[in-house]
Amino acid sequence: MVRAPCCEKMGLKKGPWTQEEDQILINFIQKYGHENWRALPKQAGLLRCGKSCRLRWTNYLRPDIKRGNFSEEEEQIIIKLHQLLGNRWSAIASRLPGRTDNEIKNFWHTHLKKRLEQSNNLASTITTKRRDEITTNASQNIDEHHIISSNYYQDSQNIVAYHPTYCHYQEDIQSNKEENMQYSTNYEHKDMTSFNNDMVFWYNVLMSSGNNASDEIS
Repeated sequence: MVRAPCCEKMGLKKGPWTQEEDQILINFIQKYGHENWRALPKQAGLLRCGKSCRLRWTNYLRPDIKRGNFSEEEEQIIIKLHQLLGNRWSAIASRLPGRTDNEIKNFWHTHLKKRLEQSNNLASTITTKRRDEITTNASQNIDEHHIISSNYYQDSQNIVAYHPTYCHYQEDIQSNKEENMQYSTNYEHKDMTSFNNDMVFWYNVLMSSGNNASDEIS
């Protein structure tokens, strides 16, 4: 079985609603309700389709529709619900009494979406700039620390080199080196003298022994 179209194409009006049509629809719904939108136009005597009557009532003629600009609280609710529900405008509208899904959808695309995109782009730019600044500052701090460390080491060396205690210490080391060299030289000379004396003594002993042996043989 093929479902019949929403409205018959012959003899139905399209385009903006007139004030007279609005009043006819309001009077009928207030008296009989809107249980069946497909049958309502014929029953009310309107040359409109059921979908057109439903949208006209839901988005414009309902007595509980909230008019005017969205408040900041409503904007925050729409943003949070859109993060959770996406483009489910009817579900979002059910959390905002007096606001229609069509009104919320239009407000999102014309205001909130663009504002959020600009805010996200600005936040991304600020984050990137801040990260670059931190990286640059870290590199500069490392370079400065290296320079300071090098200078501190050099200054420390200079301070130690020119410190009186260090100078006396260096002089004592030099003096000890000279004394050790002199002592070593004297010791070596003494050893050589003693060695020469020993050689002369044993030479004389040997020569004396040889002469005595020759006399006995003779």
